[in-house]
Amino acid sequence: MIKIKRVYDPIEKDDGLRVLVDRLWPRGIGKNKVDLWLKDIAPSDELRKWYGHDASKWDEFKRKYFEELDANPKMSILLQLIRKGENITLLYASKSPYNNAIALKEYLEKKILKE
Repeated sequence: MIKIKRVYDPIEKDDGLRVLVDRLWPRGIGKNKVDLWLKDIAPSDELRKWYGHDASKWDEFKRKYFEELDANPKMSILLQLIRKGENITLLYASKSPYNNAIALKEYLEKKILKE
């Protein structure tokens, strides 16, 4: 199961593997709150800055981000972890409900359904 939550939220038993999917390390978060940091899975700096959590750009952001993910060799790491069947929680720092972790979860679920 793939879950998402803010990295600032409390750790829960069913989080499973906690994977930070932001390019930048969140302020005030100790390394013990994250099991794995896949910063290369995050949107490119160029895409992140262009988007700026502007909800009106959400659909275009997802399209561009999915293109980046399709070409990203690090995706194989995340897909292998998911295929093991363990719970995985994608962690993000943003307060916006329109963030890369939500888009990534959608991308991963579509990818896994195709298999």
